[in-house]
Amino acid sequence: MFLIDYIVNLSIFLLLVSTPLVIRSFFNHKPIKHARLWIGVYGGIVSIILIMLSIHEQGYPYDIRYAPVILIFAYLGPFAGIITGSIGLLARLFSGGHWDIAITGWAALMIWFTIINYYVKRFTPLMKSIILCGSYMIIYVITVPIIFNVFRDKPFFHVQYILFVMLGVILGLLLIESYVKLHRLNNRLSDMYRMVEASESKYRLIAENTSDLIMVMDKEHTLTYFSPSHEIVLGYQGSELEEVKLCRFIHPNDVEMFKSTLDRMFENKESLLIEFRLKHKQGQWIEFESRCVPVNGENDEIEHIVIISRDISERKKAEEILLQSEKLSIVGELAAGVAHEIRNPLTTIKGFLQLYQWENGANEINELLLSELARIETITSEMLSLGKPQAVQHHRTNLQELVENTLELLSPQAHLENIQFKLCVEESSFFITGEKNQLKQVFLNILKNAIEAMPDGGNIHINLQKSENGECVLSVQDEGCGIPEELLPRLGEPFYSLKEKGTGLGLMICNKIIKQHQGSITYQSKEQQGTLVEIKLPLAS
Repeated sequence: MFLIDYIVNLSIFLLLVSTPLVIRSFFNHKPIKHARLWIGVYGGIVSIILIMLSIHEQGYPYDIRYAPVILIFAYLGPFAGIITGSIGLLARLFSGGHWDIAITGWAALMIWFTIINYYVKRFTPLMKSIILCGSYMIIYVITVPIIFNVFRDKPFFHVQYILFVMLGVILGLLLIESYVKLHRLNNRLSDMYRMVEASESKYRLIAENTSDLIMVMDKEHTLTYFSPSHEIVLGYQGSELEEVKLCRFIHPNDVEMFKSTLDRMFENKESLLIEFRLKHKQGQWIEFESRCVPVNGENDEIEHIVIISRDISERKKAEEILLQSEKLSIVGELAAGVAHEIRNPLTTIKGFLQLYQWENGANEINELLLSELARIETITSEMLSLGKPQAVQHHRTNLQELVENTLELLSPQAHLENIQFKLCVEESSFFITGEKNQLKQVFLNILKNAIEAMPDGGNIHINLQKSENGECVLSVQDEGCGIPEELLPRLGEPFYSLKEKGTGLGLMICNKIIKQHQGSITYQSKEQQGTLVEIKLPLAS
């Protein structure tokens, strides 16, 4: 019968221990104010319930109220333990007699537990519980059967009682330690989850805000992931790229190279750098440099390939400009050398021809020879200015006056060709910093080209205005035959000219001079609709 009563007591005790642990697990684990006080009070309530279920043997009540006392001393120290023990003592005194045994046993245990806790406070709760259980057994044996001679002739009864108290402590320890370990594991998992979330957030921040294209491709060349930058760079919506083979967007000439590179990657299991063109939604092709990185799965086989692509269109343009610049430098040096060698015999020929003309009089053949020699001299001068760096002094210059002077110089030729200059100026003055003669050479070249493009006459409109960016804009619009649009990019290349006797050096020198003045020159034209040349120069401060 005692066995059933002990088991009932033990079950209710374990239920009371586990209840706050379970309830606590559903809430944030924030520290409770005055936790030791409230837990001590709760332990006292548990002791009261255990005393209410106590077993009576010949007028002596027996219970396991000291199991919660031992546990609270082990985990929370003397303050909470004495509160629990005191409430349990009051309940014991209220429920039955033999106060001397109850008070003596309580006082001995509280004093001894407090002293032990001072020396073992650095131990783990488990070790403390073992030491406190041993102390409890010693004090119980000394006080109850020896000092007060209670059931001294029934040692099995005392052994049974002590074992059930110890069993309560052990099971309570298992519950509390399991909760503590689960709590720590949960905290560790929560920290890991937060770290993963933070890491994922960082990677998502990078992937969603980078201008590079990030995509993941499987063995069948199907896209399984693509960064939002695809919409910005290529213009495709996310739904248009889902479960789509990448080769569909690659330039037909690059598909074979792309596939062979991937095959080589699957064989060698190494990352590779490739260049290919992807099609924009609007139809144009964009050049990309891509780093392809294989990702191994199970059995050390490649399951995915991460492709990080960067738009290199601007870099390609810069490389072309650099190549063009190097070509121009070589052409300039070559032209200067050729011009220098030509001018020496040219001077001799021109001198003897002028002497012959002075002795024999002028005639049509002499005039024609001298004009052609003058043309050769002009070409060689342009070639020398192209190849030889010149020390240029920039001064504050009124661009309007410079344009008007240039128009005066060309007016006689324009009248002969039945061409009218129409000058339109928005303001009274446009001051820039530059070299007058070089700029005049540019304007003369542009206007002469416009005149030569209008064999049937017409109007040339010259507009001088200020742009929104604070630049001075000079535009020259003729009514000539125009230039095919596909040929416009080649204007300014050395020895490329649309005129029968042109050298292609004029516009090239114009481009060079305008760049030296921190400006820009652009051409717009269509066949039979004339040509618009626009020169932008920074205004002087």
